[in-house]
Amino acid sequence: MKILTFQARRFWWKSFSKTLEEVEEVHVEDEVRDAVVAFLHAEIGDDEDRARVVRKTLKHIKWLANKRELRNVVLHSFTHLGGENAPPEFARGVIEELVERLVATGYAVKTTPFGYFCEWELGVYGESLAKVWKQI
Repeated sequence: MKILTFQARRFWWKSFSKTLEEVEEVHVEDEVRDAVVAFLHAEIGDDEDRARVVRKTLKHIKWLANKRELRNVVLHSFTHLGGENAPPEFARGVIEELVERLVATGYAVKTTPFGYFCEWELGVYGESLAKVWKQI
């Protein structure tokens, strides 16, 4: 798993075009303020230890959120962080599990539409810690 996270003042997104034929047609426009925005790239091999990947991804997102006392999280599937992509059904399942576990611990969570390119605007805080890349 590769993760690019941001402590965002504002993140706005709008569905643009489908990248996976099998996903349903959706038209979404949404935004969130004061959130951790996580761009997630599930890779081949992540399925060999899914529990560890999910646990460490959660730990990273919560760690970054707690640095600024943020309670909002946005998860965005972003397969452009390099490496070989895990199968879409695996990546989608991991995101769904992350949502469930974050919500269960008091976070408000939104996701961008899976299997879509999106337009987005991202306003990020200035500190170095507001922009963190991690590989699990």
